[in-house]
Amino acid sequence: MKQEFLKNWDTQMKKGLLPLFVLQLLQTKECYGYEIIQELKSVFGIDVNEGTIYPLLIRLMKEGLLQHQWVEQASGIPRKYYTISTEGKAVYAEMKKNIELNIQNLK
Repeated sequence: MKQEFLKNWDTQMKKGLLPLFVLQLLQTKECYGYEIIQELKSVFGIDVNEGTIYPLLIRLMKEGLLQHQWVEQASGIPRKYYTISTEGKAVYAEMKKNIELNIQNLK
């Protein structure tokens, strides 16, 4: 079997699904950028870096799918916490439905 091909395919598939995974994470709690990176790794096994996640967060915000707020920390350095918007929840539901339909088509 072509292990390299399958590994590359899996990586590309996860990259394509990254917006869905981020929206899913933010369904239950607000997170700051680095926390999203950590959660993606622990929950979904996706290893992304800051150069990938922050442009995606900006794009999702421009689309109106995310909101953010600055929260002061004990250290004095504020963190930007991201939350999913009402529109983001609706888009997430549609994305999830589309994925489920595609999986059904494979059966």
